[in-house]
Amino acid sequence: MTRLWAAQALTDAGWARDVLVTIGAGGRIAAVEPGAPAAADQAADHVVDILLPAPVNAHSHAFQRAMAGLTERRGPDPRDSFWTWRALMYRFLDRLTPDHVEAIAAFVQMEMLEAGYATSVEFHYLHHQPGGAPYANLAEMAERIAAAAARSGIGLTLLPVLYQFGGCDRRALGPGQVRFGNDPERFARLHAASADVLKPLPSDTRIGVAPHSLRAAAPEAIAGLRALAPEGPVHMHLAEQTAEVEEVRTALGRRPVEWVLDRLDPDDRFTFIHCTQMEPHETEGLARSGAVAGLCPITESSLGDGIFDGVRWFESGGRIAIGSDSNIRIALSEELRTLEYSQRLRDRSRAALASPDQSTGRRILEAAAIGGAVAAGRPTGAIGVGKLADLLALDGGHVDLEGRTGDTILDVFVFAGDDRMVREVWSAGRHLVRAGRHIARDAIAADYRKVLKELGDAI
Repeated sequence: MTRLWAAQALTDAGWARDVLVTIGAGGRIAAVEPGAPAAADQAADHVVDILLPAPVNAHSHAFQRAMAGLTERRGPDPRDSFWTWRALMYRFLDRLTPDHVEAIAAFVQMEMLEAGYATSVEFHYLHHQPGGAPYANLAEMAERIAAAAARSGIGLTLLPVLYQFGGCDRRALGPGQVRFGNDPERFARLHAASADVLKPLPSDTRIGVAPHSLRAAAPEAIAGLRALAPEGPVHMHLAEQTAEVEEVRTALGRRPVEWVLDRLDPDDRFTFIHCTQMEPHETEGLARSGAVAGLCPITESSLGDGIFDGVRWFESGGRIAIGSDSNIRIALSEELRTLEYSQRLRDRSRAALASPDQSTGRRILEAAAIGGAVAAGRPTGAIGVGKLADLLALDGGHVDLEGRTGDTILDVFVFAGDDRMVREVWSAGRHLVRAGRHIARDAIAADYRKVLKELGDAI
């Protein structure tokens, strides 16, 4: 048993003071005792100021972290866009070895933990060698993501990605893309091999499945993928760019979200990533389906994706999860801030995602925690008995938190704070961030530095 005492904690029953949390077998919360006697802090293994549920990072392409800062110059195209960025990304990934990917992923996962995330959902499509030939071990790259998680200690949900075509017209994969490619038969073998490489990891590890998008996976293949991971989550990119929407409409006769609602019968096993190009009826219909919207506000801003209709989504009862996607900046508070500010800029409003009984910071952080648990297929998302002990402690001594209580704490963290407020993080009871630093930061960062030196700064 591990016992944590918090002066303030956001539990599944709301805010409480003097809370004693007991972590038991399997990293699950065995007891939550508000109003614990004053002496309880003396008997606890750890004493913290402010204890929160640590959310899931619901969408990551780990290898892209090493591209940060390398795509901010305009090329020969007069208008830079998502599509010009994607061409640079394909060129970059052709230089990556399995050793590179493992070191980058460990660093990304460490940064996620230090930012306050307890879990990484890796949307894993970098499967093969440059040129597209499989590695001798078909799941070589999945094994490297697993090795990184063993080193960082983060909770992991691995989503092997089916990527078949270069577009809705089923054209062959181009340079760079060939490292992603599989037909359904080989993908089924790769998925099974990926599940095997996860077995040495802790019991909170999960596997799901991800058809990349309606552009890259055949509709007839998408419908059958759920059977590969019958208890795991299903993720897919959806309606991210206007050109994508038009391509899908031309090929399939419906806009992407309309097609999904008509053909896939989505439910809470599904997480759809981005969804920045939806019409009002699509937003309302997808929200009512129970599916999660996997939002990556920093990346969506970086790539010019557009603005998710969060106000309408919440009004329709929709769930959200937050991810760092391209990982150019891994910061939980900044993702939430960017989400809210995008709504304010679009609508010329304030407190856009607040509710009558919850402040903005409280509503979006709690929604991200609860929805992220669904997106990861992980029993977490709240400080409550039976949940995994995915926990985040803020520094109550930080000057901006002086005298703050309840929802105001979260508003300060999201709108005035940053990662420096994060002091301690547990993932399924594993105490991985202490006094703001990951327990293996120096060694993980040293290996990442070596990768950056080898790759250089040219794409």
